[in-house]
Amino acid sequence: MPGSQSPPNQPDRPRLTEAQKKENHIRSEQKRREAIREGFDRLAAIVPGMKGQGRSEAVVLEATLQHMREQIVERQKLIAKAKEKGIDTTPFELDLQTVEAAEAQLARNARDSEQTQGESSKS
Repeated sequence: MPGSQSPPNQPDRPRLTEAQKKENHIRSEQKRREAIREGFDRLAAIVPGMKGQGRSEAVVLEATLQHMREQIVERQKLIAKAKEKGIDTTPFELDLQTVEAAEAQLARNARDSEQTQGESSKS
């Protein structure tokens, strides 16, 4: 196939050595890790209580989930207030499964936190 060959008047590029391939791979992996790090840093900067904290990715993710669940519950309260005033909230409502899952997880987190505090005060 003529389209898959090198253009005329251009020499074939030499193949990469194994060392060059390895170096390219290392650079690509470093760029990928840096992009992930920057993403977690941006996320930590907007989640309440995370600014200035040590940046454990697990801690950032858990704090983000906690914040999102709290926002879902707050949103439901605002929707309920709007409904009381006769405002059509249909376009703003979340599916019941999402709301119930957020409320249930917040309740579990509160129970776990109380248990942890109770155990640490006994020591």
